[in-house]
Amino acid sequence: MSNQKRRQDVRNVAIIAHVDHGKTTLVDALLKQTGAYEFKAGETAIMDSNPLEKERGITIFSKIASFVYKGIQFNIVDTPGHADFGSEVERILEMVDGVLLLVDAFEGPMPQTKFVLKKSLELHLKPILVINKIDRASSQPHNTADASFDLFCELNATDEQLDFPIVYASGKDGWTTLDLEEPGRDMKPLLDTILRRVLPPLADPEKPFQMLVTLLDYDPYVGQISIGRIFHGEIAKGDPVSLVKNDGSVKTGRVTRILKYQGLVRVEVDSARAGDIVSLAGVDDVKVGNTLATGENPEALPRIKIDEPTISMVFSHNTSPLAGRDGGIFLTSRHLRERLEREALTNVGIKVEPAPGGEGFKVSGRGELHLSILIETMRREGYEMEVSAPRVILMKMGEQTLEPMEEVIIEVDEGYQGAVIAAMGERKGVMKDMNRTFIETIRMSFIIPTRWLFGFRGDLLQITRGTGIMYQNFYRYQKYLGEGASRQVGVLISKTAGKAVAFALDGLQDRGEIFIRPGDRLYEGMIVGVNNKGNDLVVNATKEKQLSNMRASGADEAIKLIPPRELTLEFALEFIADDELFEITPKHIRLRKRYLSENERKSRSRRSG
Repeated sequence: MSNQKRRQDVRNVAIIAHVDHGKTTLVDALLKQTGAYEFKAGETAIMDSNPLEKERGITIFSKIASFVYKGIQFNIVDTPGHADFGSEVERILEMVDGVLLLVDAFEGPMPQTKFVLKKSLELHLKPILVINKIDRASSQPHNTADASFDLFCELNATDEQLDFPIVYASGKDGWTTLDLEEPGRDMKPLLDTILRRVLPPLADPEKPFQMLVTLLDYDPYVGQISIGRIFHGEIAKGDPVSLVKNDGSVKTGRVTRILKYQGLVRVEVDSARAGDIVSLAGVDDVKVGNTLATGENPEALPRIKIDEPTISMVFSHNTSPLAGRDGGIFLTSRHLRERLEREALTNVGIKVEPAPGGEGFKVSGRGELHLSILIETMRREGYEMEVSAPRVILMKMGEQTLEPMEEVIIEVDEGYQGAVIAAMGERKGVMKDMNRTFIETIRMSFIIPTRWLFGFRGDLLQITRGTGIMYQNFYRYQKYLGEGASRQVGVLISKTAGKAVAFALDGLQDRGEIFIRPGDRLYEGMIVGVNNKGNDLVVNATKEKQLSNMRASGADEAIKLIPPRELTLEFALEFIADDELFEITPKHIRLRKRYLSENERKSRSRRSG
């Protein structure tokens, strides 16, 4: 190890954690400390620049920031905290030499903490434990440190990895400390710990240039941009470069631009060398995991290993009678195919393939949130489509069928745990653990088949009167446990096309929750509400009150409609059955039956029965 050349003026570090443990806020504090970004009044979570990230308050896409401290360039990568975006974390860990494992001092290690720590330990990285939010009155930093050590042991960390330093932090207030007895003033204790404990990157300028492509971007002026860390050698603008693909084929090109990070922006430079995280333009048809190299015999770096998707849905062009009436720009299968193929190039957690027996596309991802973010992004870009219910991806091992399992953490107020345990038991969930938190809530851990979780989040909120919190993370594949749970309620299906009428909805709302308002456009086969009795019911939501020339004996009662449910992507994904679709347009989300005609539904039901 001592003979290997290392570049002393660079540190490459990723921040990993469970969702909402404060990664992006900590990066804000580091940027403020080093003056790399000038914050405006009230500006926070500056790394979460995507509109969906700002709305949801979570990190979805990995981003890189760079700053200088004590003459050393720090490249800090902010990673997503939600399990569905784990492929982003897996890629980023290949670029760095150290990680900051951020753990909330109140919540302690959570399911995604275990996932990201496991990945970093497998890559032989030595984490620095940062216990965040210790400014909270209910924080328990000592308990959190003990629980984190137990997690390292559970994941078979080496002796070197177990010797991790602990930094206590308040990212929101912008200070860190190495000793709880000494109040923190700034971020220097964390920065100094990174300098001491994170190894400088290996860098041998005499070897041929090699860079592993970890992220992709696109610029309309320069074309595809490859982002990654240079592992060996040097590169300059105008140099010839070879693209080594995953199948071993080689394509040549020439570097037209080299961009390095300064603060949150990329600036053009003339050259870069081993240890730098850079963006290169000049080579097209690049995919994540490819290698850019020079020399007579360019060699590929080891490929990035990404966990396989666990659920899939079928996307197809919108075939409803209202297609094209909601401002959609991209309406055809060709538009859909091009957009999904473009997504698969940059988002390695997504797989796209033709759907069997139709014009649709089977899109596989890591979870419902992963795919719902893609759907929402496409909707905002002007795409119209219809999407099927999510299905788990089964695996064959010899004669045995395996299915994905989830580890689920549920936290409820005392008194609700019995109902939650019963509901999870009905869904074939097995309890692993139950304990009381510092604020007297009950935290339970379950292992449950992924497909039995579809629709449970809404049930949990109903059981706990809106107070239950649920986290989930992929656990492993294990033996298939039989047919999944079916929806307990039926739906109200529109009989005719037209506009919804208040008089008709007044007569329907006693049957269950309504999804539409008076004046909404309807079509035959569209789902307008829930039938609590459990069976599907065809109804006429366009029926108007019959008028006559006879004088009424009494005044008509004023119609009082209960406000309808606002349809969201998350609700649609959890609610729809296998014979249903949800229609996505820039302005509306609608639920519908796969076969709109009642006669066709009956005919197909007889054939399948």
